[in-house]
Amino acid sequence: MKTVSENACFGGTQGVYTHRSNACACDMTFGLFLPQEARDGPVPLLWYLSGLTCTHENAMTKAGAQAWAAEQGIALVFPDTSPRGEGVADDDGYDLGQGAGFYVNATQDPWAAHYQMWDYVTDELPALLGETFALDMDRQAITGHSMGGHGALTMAMSLPGRFRSVSAFSPIANPTASDWGRKQLSAYLGNNEELWLPHDATLLMRAKGFDGPTLIDTGTQDQFLDLLKPEALAEAAAARRQQMSFRMQPGYDHSYFFVSSFMEDHVNFHAEALWA
Repeated sequence: MKTVSENACFGGTQGVYTHRSNACACDMTFGLFLPQEARDGPVPLLWYLSGLTCTHENAMTKAGAQAWAAEQGIALVFPDTSPRGEGVADDDGYDLGQGAGFYVNATQDPWAAHYQMWDYVTDELPALLGETFALDMDRQAITGHSMGGHGALTMAMSLPGRFRSVSAFSPIANPTASDWGRKQLSAYLGNNEELWLPHDATLLMRAKGFDGPTLIDTGTQDQFLDLLKPEALAEAAAARRQQMSFRMQPGYDHSYFFVSSFMEDHVNFHAEALWA
């Protein structure tokens, strides 16, 4: 692992690091904020998964999460959204290929060689973080925005006991029924739609739910509402009687202005679960 940068931030340290990923067969970059409490011992960890077109840097610089994480004494990790580099498959569209890994393990060419983002985020990167930094890996929570909200929800419901809480900003909530999902899942996983089901938060909510607190925020003026389908997730949670706070925030869109406006709520929500 190599240190790209480390900057003092709200009494702690905002770092950026690169490492060779065996899962993705390329170099990967992630951001990690450690609060000052990490100097004295392991601290809980909140994952932030970013959306389409993003790198590790977008939320790290735009979401305003570090101030609230420092106040709560928790760490934040910002993984990249896909493999990158020479020889890594890409597409001309913004919503497929580099910047659009969709947090799945691709099985189809040309994606399968590098696009193993599920294994990277759920296995390889946690192992590296736990071995290298002062983190309490028994206290993890997860959040994300848009495509990252999709990833956060599917991982939380598919890995029982891993995360104490889950939240999402404008998640792609029902990708098997949306153009933000069907395009990517067919490209990465093939045309057998049975293989898509574990990567749909609405279907997972119907089948499994999440054994912990859940918070969903979406803006009423989100320009992608028809693609996100938040109502499908809300209906699935209600049918299951899942504990979930589902909020439609009046006037907000899909941007980081929206994310940053409610980041304090989300960090405090997770801190309550992480320190319980």
